[in-house]
This record gives sequence, C-alpha cells and structure tokens, in this order.
Amino acid sequence: MTGARRGGGLLVAGTTSDAGKSVVTAGICRWLVRQGVKVAPFKGQNMSLNSFVTREGAEIGRAQAMQAQAAKAEPSALMNPVLLKPGSDRSSQVVLMGKPVGELSARGYHGGRQAALLDTVVGCLEELRGSHDAVICEGAGSPAEINLRRTDIVNMGIARAARLPVLVVGDIDRGGVFASFFGTTALLAPEDQELLAGYLVNKFRGDVTLLEPGLDMLESLTGRPTYGVLPYQHGLGIDEEDGLRVSLRGTVRESVVAPPVGEDVLRVAVCAVPLMSNFTDVDALAAEPGVVVRFVDRAEELVDADLVVVPGTRGTVKALEWLRERGLADALARRVAEGRPVLGICGGFQVLGERIEDEVESRAGVVEGLGLLPVRVRFAREKTLARPVGQALGEPVEGYEIHHGVADVLGGEAFLDGCRVGAVWGTHWHGSLESDGFRRAFLREVAAASGRRFVPAPDTSFAALREEQLDRLGDLIERHADTDALWRLIEGGAPAGLPFVPPGAP
Repeated sequence: MTGARRGGGLLVAGTTSDAGKSVVTAGICRWLVRQGVKVAPFKGQNMSLNSFVTREGAEIGRAQAMQAQAAKAEPSALMNPVLLKPGSDRSSQVVLMGKPVGELSARGYHGGRQAALLDTVVGCLEELRGSHDAVICEGAGSPAEINLRRTDIVNMGIARAARLPVLVVGDIDRGGVFASFFGTTALLAPEDQELLAGYLVNKFRGDVTLLEPGLDMLESLTGRPTYGVLPYQHGLGIDEEDGLRVSLRGTVRESVVAPPVGEDVLRVAVCAVPLMSNFTDVDALAAEPGVVVRFVDRAEELVDADLVVVPGTRGTVKALEWLRERGLADALARRVAEGRPVLGICGGFQVLGERIEDEVESRAGVVEGLGLLPVRVRFAREKTLARPVGQALGEPVEGYEIHHGVADVLGGEAFLDGCRVGAVWGTHWHGSLESDGFRRAFLREVAAASGRRFVPAPDTSFAALREEQLDRLGDLIERHADTDALWRLIEGGAPAGLPFVPPGAP
C-alpha cells in the first residue's frame, strides 16, 4: 500500500442513522494510516450540534475532526463543506465551508439549496483526492431515502458524481440486518446499485460461524459480498454526531473502569438542555477514574451531584425556559446559595448570567437570565469561531469557541473568557477540560467545595486515551474486515458487473 496512487476513495454508507458509519470511517482511516497511506476523511453534508473549530477558524462536524485525528491529518473545512446545525424541528443554520451563511427550513434546503451545493461538495472531495492517497467518505442516514434522492449530495449523489464504491454498514445489534441490507440495495436505482459493492456487519455478539450461512444467502440474493463482521465493543461511540438517542434521564457517559485514587468518587450531573451542543465537553471528566457523569432532566437529580454542568446549546433562550419549567433553575439557585459547584459552558454560561439580549437566535429580545453570574450577553449576527489558548487555575488551557453570544463580564474573578464567583464558573470555551493539568486543578476545586475526599489521578492523559480508542477502531478493521478486498475497492472502485436487485428506485 505504501506505493498507493493518489485519489483512491470509498463511501461508507449505512442502513440507518447510528449504524456505525462514523466509527467505521475512523477505523478505516486509522488502519490505512498505519499502512503508510496518506488518508483523509470526508463528509459532504453533516447534520450535527457537535462541532469543532479548525486552526483556520472553520466550523466542521466534530465527527470529522475525530476522523481526521484517526487519519493523523489536520482537520479542514474541505473535510465537511456543509454542516447543518438544527435550531428547531423545522430549521437549521447552514454552515458552508466553515462559516454560517443563514437559516433554512428543511423544505427550503431540500427544495433547491441542497442540490446547488453539489458542485461545492464534489470540488472539496476532488481537492482532497488530489492531495491524498485515499479519501474515506461518510454518508448520512440511509442512501435509500427515496424521498430525498433527487437532491442528495452526501450518499449516492456524491458516490455517483465522484464514481465512489459504496460499502453499506448495518447494525446487527438492532436486529433485521439482512432485510436492511437487501432493502437498501433494492431501493436504489440501477446506476446507484452499480456502485454498491457490498456490506459490513457492525456490533455482532456471539459465534460468527452461526452468521455465515446468512451472509452466504445475502450474497446469493444480491451478488455482493460482506467485507467483514465487526464484534460489539463498548466505549467506541466517540464524538457522536446527532446527540444521545436514548432518553437522557440517567444516561451515563462511559468511563474508565478504574477505582478512584482518593476515598470518594465525584458525581457530575449534566443538564440535558434542549438542542444540547458539544456535550462531548464532559467526556474528559468521564475519562477520570472515580468521576461518574450522567445526563439529567429533573431537579431532584441535582441533589446528590458534586458538580452540575450546564452545557452548550443551539437554543440559549429555549434552554433557559426549559430549566425554569422543570424546576432546574430553582435547584441551581439553591446550589449556588449553598456554595456547591456549577459550571456553565457556552450557552450554559450565558443562561447563568443576568440578562440575554437575543435578536439573532430566538429573536426573543431581552430575557432575564438566572442571575448566578455577573454577566450580560448580547447576541451578534457574526459567529465567533476561535481556538483560544490561555491559563486558569495556574495551568495552561486550550479550547475552541463557537457562539453568537457576546458576554459583558461585570464582576467576579477572571476565568478563561468568562468569570467565577465562589463555586460557580462560566466560560465560552469548549474543550478546556481536555487540558489535563487544568482538569485536575478544576476537579480538586470541585472536591474541596463539595467536601469530597476525591483525588484526581496524576497520570490521566485524555489525548492518550483518545489515541487508544482510535487504535481500537483500527484494530477492529484490521482484525475483522477483509482488508485486502477493502483496499481493492478503495484503489480500483466498485467491481464491474454487479447485478441489479429489483425493484430499484420508484
């Protein structure tokens, strides 16, 4: 593979959303870069509230930033030219080449704007293919969304435009994977089926030999092989795109299985606000031995928490209303009065302030905040996208900023770009807790304020843990996929003569 020609490619599609496309794409990237292949990830259009800021100040999906790390490549707007950030059930902010260009309804986007973006998406992909040996593309949802196929730019639309072979991933843990593989194939037009090379089974539990007769039957029905069966493994759902799909009540972020260093654990409750964004901020807390992180939506669930985090949100005013309706606002006020720790990040920082003036996001005008920090926020039309570096609690800190709200800090102690009053902290910086020394110092402050005999582990490296996760993804591909066949797809495209499976697209 080290002598690979430039421009190979593969599209990883899925039978459904959350089938495992993001982690499979990352795993293939990590496997390839180990082989000496210069590889880049790509997703033409991404809908996600979890985003990241590149060094050039471009906003892209956080999953693509994670995949770039898997590929040992610098994240770039080329890797995710179109990002949709939902603001309601019916509209999203459109981020094009890393910069917001406006709000569109779903009907408006699919009614014409999406198709007009195909040239941009294809151009970005071709630029990456011209500078890399291989580009591993991720689809979105299912390629067989027959109501959306005409304007598709992320699944078969980009595959056909760029002549990419397509690998379809199915989550067997959900059940019905054979029907999903067959149905996905049979709902594609003949021109699309020519590019669908085969399948990859994800999240299999048990003896794979019991599955093999089904795989043989699937190949006889479709004329397409299965390129691997990946076993179910915990802890691989890193940097999810679409948020937590299950009920958030009691959902626990997967933590390192290690006992606490001190005598106590620390319990962290994350308020599951509407349109929650960049909830991956708390992954660094969950990586600490002895720190238990859960998402909550009831006031009583804050009572035993040592730290409450109010996370980022795409709907600051909506989140504020939600906190008040559920009694969480009163519970936060009681915590602050008792000197118990609260951390607000980005939109969560904004709601902790005295007042919000919003004529941009919610257009609600002036709204009273929770009044827990001496801060007033005004929403600007231009979005702040930055990669700040600084110091807090005596430790160096790095982060990234993605927000329309401009904070006027009127008092308190300086804390990153925000402030601290007692045991209440607020900042616009995402990702700050990934700075190991700062995270330990912060947790020591939380433990002291909570009266817990908790001691941060002295050697936890979040970056090293992330690399270990990415290596595990690469191991999955290397050990359980037909890598020789995958490379032939990437380098040579879909095999000629793949049979048509009726009835095809309606």
